[in-house]
Amino acid sequence: MTSDHTEATSGVLLRSDGAVDDETLAYARTKIDALVGRPGLPAVTGEVHLARAAAPHAGHPWSAAADLRVGGRQVVATAEEATGTEVVDRLQDRLRRQADKAAARVRDDVRRTAAPPWRGGDGRPAPDTGPGGAAQGSGVT
Repeated sequence: MTSDHTEATSGVLLRSDGAVDDETLAYARTKIDALVGRPGLPAVTGEVHLARAAAPHAGHPWSAAADLRVGGRQVVATAEEATGTEVVDRLQDRLRRQADKAAARVRDDVRRTAAPPWRGGDGRPAPDTGPGGAAQGSGVT
């Protein structure tokens, strides 16, 4: 059984699959809202999926996956644990680290200065270089 639980306070959709109780969903929503509502963090949108395996013999029956956009940067995290609160805590820790990195990259992009005209700049900020180090779509071969 899949269900959607949305809140108007954040742009993050919380979905559940399997026998996820309301208490665990409320705990997950509290943790997600705490992560998303931190001061200095750009706008966050995306989806968090919380699932509980139907098999009682599974070693880690709880799993969680998040796919978020933090200020235009993608943040993906997954976790598997034995209980619902443990998986939510583990996911929040992983998301916090990655969201902090994404927010720092967004701040760096904003602070990037333009190249002066004598270096071929036109007064606009430099293009996003991406992971390869060269300007993407620059046409240089």
